[in-house]
Amino acid sequence: MKDFDRITVLGAGTIGMSWAALFLASGREVTLYDPDVDIQRKVLAFIDNAQPTLEALGWKNPADTQRLIFDNQAESAVQNAQFIQESIPERLTLKHQLYAAIEPHLAQRAIVATSTSGLGLSALQQGFKDPAKLILAHPFNPPHLIPLVELMGNDATNMQLLTQAENFYQSIGKQTIRLNQEIPGHIANRLQAALWRESIHLLKEGVASLEDIDKAVAYGPGLRWAALGPSSLFHLGGGDKGMAGFCEHLAVPFQSWMDDLGQPELDLSTIKLLTEGMASITAKTSTEKMRLKRDKLLVEFINSVRALE
Repeated sequence: MKDFDRITVLGAGTIGMSWAALFLASGREVTLYDPDVDIQRKVLAFIDNAQPTLEALGWKNPADTQRLIFDNQAESAVQNAQFIQESIPERLTLKHQLYAAIEPHLAQRAIVATSTSGLGLSALQQGFKDPAKLILAHPFNPPHLIPLVELMGNDATNMQLLTQAENFYQSIGKQTIRLNQEIPGHIANRLQAALWRESIHLLKEGVASLEDIDKAVAYGPGLRWAALGPSSLFHLGGGDKGMAGFCEHLAVPFQSWMDDLGQPELDLSTIKLLTEGMASITAKTSTEKMRLKRDKLLVEFINSVRALE
């Protein structure tokens, strides 16, 4: 028997649909809750579009929608579920309302994993009378494709449940990391924010077009970061002395670049500049073609990494 053969996904937005597709592909029975009674067609189309990617990643079981149940009542959706992946919108009050509704209907050993991209676990736990069941399990978008899941528990968490969840995620191909403490945006989103902030600064200062800034990442450091993280790469760049050697030669210029980084605001004028920059990029292709290229490249890379492990 599989771990958690009955899973409930709360919320049928982009993240929730993607989780549902992955859970189905792994052979689980999935109940998908969303208050929108007309969501079914959108979900089925998403899962159908995800099939080629899932198959390319090696899933032998197609995302069989015969094992998918739709429910627009959260209370009934969680009944008998062993694992609940909560992926509703990022509003604390809304999440608290949902938690209060489902808590009386949870199985004794059920795990509730929140996909929150930035809300703190301790604040979310205030929505439960008994917060021990709630863990933080933030995926990277889209979850059916990107392996990363950021995990966290705290003093109020049943840590055995966190370990169970981690083992489960790893069994379906996820690469898990653990946060040692709360911080807004967790880890990966903060790293994204730092790079995007400087990208926006370069655009606003007229250093380069948005297209060329994106190309600088995609065809330069982005390729290296996909293989190893930045610190590991700099360690390799330090030769025999590793990180110490790298810092010996480059700490001073790197510090000067860090000191010169921009602090742009995402105000209306900046958003307009970004939108215009993207319009210039998509005029040469389409958003759908960009998505297909992204998915194909990521599948090829993920499979190559697996072959080397």
